[in-house]
Amino acid sequence: MEIVKTDHLIIGSGIAGLTYGLNLKDGRITILTKKNPSDSNTNYAQGGIAAAVDRDDSFTSHLEDTLRTGAGLSRPDVVRIMVEEAPKVIEELERFGVRFTRVVTNGRITYALGQEGGHSHRRIVYAQDRTGAEIEDTLIGQIRDRVDLIEAGLALDLIVDDGECLGAYFLDTKSQKVVAVTARSTLIATGGIGQVYKLTTNPMIATGDGIGMAFRAGARIANMEFIQFHPTGVYNLMTDGRVFLIS
Repeated sequence: MEIVKTDHLIIGSGIAGLTYGLNLKDGRITILTKKNPSDSNTNYAQGGIAAAVDRDDSFTSHLEDTLRTGAGLSRPDVVRIMVEEAPKVIEELERFGVRFTRVVTNGRITYALGQEGGHSHRRIVYAQDRTGAEIEDTLIGQIRDRVDLIEAGLALDLIVDDGECLGAYFLDTKSQKVVAVTARSTLIATGGIGQVYKLTTNPMIATGDGIGMAFRAGARIANMEFIQFHPTGVYNLMTDGRVFLIS
């Protein structure tokens, strides 16, 4: 079996995996993606990122909106972290080169903010109608020359020895050979599991590979009942199993 040695293995090429890779300071970095780098859940996200960046908005308001919409199921401590870190994430993405849509308001250049369901303020920071694609394209452009990128690699299982993760096995879908990647650290950033259902608007790559790998390795899995189903899909319009999203 072929063995690839690296310092940091990142499984997945969406916003989570790419930003993690960009923040690593040293060592050899390998990103494993089962198709091409831009074929991720991030790339399909059009709406935007919720962040209390407007002068008339506040962390308290964003927190209350989120907890109310969560109908008592959200963990307040986790929601607070998300709310307070959101503006910092926007700033970080801009430092990487992401161009969010801006407008001139009262002589000031500000974010063009949208308002979505459950929010009491306009706090959706977006990049035209292709927020996810803008983020994905920008981050890939920033990281491509800094990492070893393995495309068409389907992650199979983590390499675990005495409770320690030492990397992962993947199937090279071009050669149909199994390859081992050994690493000091391994990050699973593989997105969701929408494709385990017959009807979903999630992209074809959302098959829950990482969650399955983690579970088989002994990791604790939580909140698996919370699966996104978008309400505006058109059933059976596509011929390859995809559901067409109309909004």
